[in-house]
Amino acid sequence: MRWDIGQRKQFTRRALVLAGGKLLLVSGLVANLYKLQVVEASRYRILADDNRINIRLLPPERGPIVDRFGEGMAVNRQTYQLVLVSEQTDSVADTLERIGALVELSEHDIRWAIEETGRRDGFVPVTVREDLSWREVASIEVNLPELPGVLIEASQSRFYPYGALAAHVTGYVGAVSEAELTGDRLLELPGFRTGKNGVEKVFEKVLRGSAGLRNVEVNAYGRIIREISRVEGASGSELRLTIDMGLQAFAARRLRGQAGSIVAMDLLNGDVLTLVSSPGFDPNAFYYGLDGRDWRTLLNDPRAPLVNKAVAGQYPPGSIFKIVVALAALEEGIVTPGRTFHCPGHYTLGDHTFHCWSRWGHGDVGMVDALKRSCDVYFYEVARLLGIDRIAAMAERLGFGTATGVELTGERAGLVPTVAWKEAVHGEAWLGGETIISGIGQGYLLATPVQLAMVVARVGNGAVKVTPRLTRPAGAPDVPVFDPLGVASGPLDIVREGMVRVVNDPEGGTAYGARIGDEGMEMAGKTATAQVRRITKAEREAGLDDDDIPWNRRDHALFVAYAPLHAPRYACAVVIDHGGGGSTAAAPVARDVLREAQRRASVRWPAGADGGFDPVRNA
Repeated sequence: MRWDIGQRKQFTRRALVLAGGKLLLVSGLVANLYKLQVVEASRYRILADDNRINIRLLPPERGPIVDRFGEGMAVNRQTYQLVLVSEQTDSVADTLERIGALVELSEHDIRWAIEETGRRDGFVPVTVREDLSWREVASIEVNLPELPGVLIEASQSRFYPYGALAAHVTGYVGAVSEAELTGDRLLELPGFRTGKNGVEKVFEKVLRGSAGLRNVEVNAYGRIIREISRVEGASGSELRLTIDMGLQAFAARRLRGQAGSIVAMDLLNGDVLTLVSSPGFDPNAFYYGLDGRDWRTLLNDPRAPLVNKAVAGQYPPGSIFKIVVALAALEEGIVTPGRTFHCPGHYTLGDHTFHCWSRWGHGDVGMVDALKRSCDVYFYEVARLLGIDRIAAMAERLGFGTATGVELTGERAGLVPTVAWKEAVHGEAWLGGETIISGIGQGYLLATPVQLAMVVARVGNGAVKVTPRLTRPAGAPDVPVFDPLGVASGPLDIVREGMVRVVNDPEGGTAYGARIGDEGMEMAGKTATAQVRRITKAEREAGLDDDDIPWNRRDHALFVAYAPLHAPRYACAVVIDHGGGGSTAAAPVARDVLREAQRRASVRWPAGADGGFDPVRNA
């Protein structure tokens, strides 16, 4: 009995201990629940809402790019895309097969759709086809009852109405690459695109705009239940260029079928009216991405359609450089306008013979006549008297050897050699023969077409160092303040007289056949034929025609000009890759462009158009 009483007491103590422990646990649980549900209720309510409500970015509408008259060069257009939600269909493969019977689906489209639906949650829409035509949209819409999980969604895409005619100016947009990710969440949105080159890239931040916000309620699986609120983003700013798209299209068509470039600009304020690089490419094709075959075709084209030759093509300036040599010689007092040199068709320095383009020579020629006839021997002699460093100094004053700063990607600076440059780069002394060939724009000398246009613009206005521009900031004056050219008017007048005679003198003017005959529209210019290889003695004696030489070994054809003579306002540079003679290939193109520019009066800037953006305000 005592044992039973002892056991009972022991059991009672254990029960009390267990009960106390349970009471302690329950008290702790109640206290913790009180803390969670009362003390920290607001905190966990916020956390719960954060899990329930997602903030999602809305891509802004990209700003349009327009020409000086408001003509759209890069715009946004509504497009339609075909979307598939895999959880709403029994078989993705079968659904894609039914879709393929209605609209064209490539093997890539089908493979990509299957991979994406397998990789994503079933409720996440996957884009199967973009940029559907109206006929394709109608075909899908009519058959939607038999296509569960298929949707047609409206979207926007970038569109370039002029295609290849302005591709190197506008550039294009494409999918964001890994290297372009900066932490900006907008760049991580599926399907978001940024500028890849041209003004699309240079003015990316101006054109992009700012994102909007969308608050949506989602369930535990991330499926959207409803939209709670929406704040639209700010669209990108309109970008107004100085380009005259009518003149741009005219120039591009004038150059069609040839590789080369045209730059036309206002020589008073620097407005670039036309900037053509040929052949071009269709920037619309890059929006959705090129397939491997099309990309390789563009890359392997010997005429380099992807290169903006107007700013990145570097060419020997050829006889255009005689303008520089003439100005340097006149300013330095090396020669006077009336001093003549005899041209027998060749020039000898030591044991080297340098030839004139005229096999039989030009006889006795002075400065103006040498420019008109483009006599090589005259400028061989003048270059020797000057020396390369004094030639280089004048070249740099006129704008050779330095990037112009035009607002485009990939601009090259060209090259103006000096004695010190050759020593530093090649570790060799400068040779007298190198000065001789520099006198006619050959050797190490390189220039871009936009540089050539700028140089002839400075010679044409005769007063200031005008620089090319593609945009006008809001409130900017029609004619900016430029630094003075710093070249005496006397030498400039002599050189300009030579350029007038190049085009308008029937007695030996190298571009007389390409003159502008319309009264009041006449131009002055300078022809050039730039060698891309050394001509052998045998070839010189054989007198080979261009048809006998492979295209990529023919000379480049160049021509620069300004117009009209009585009050210069336009400057133009034309380069035809491997086009042969500048007088026959390039000069007629420049003539037509300058005549069309004057006919259109492209220097007008429409009333109320202020450039479309302020680079400081929109930075």
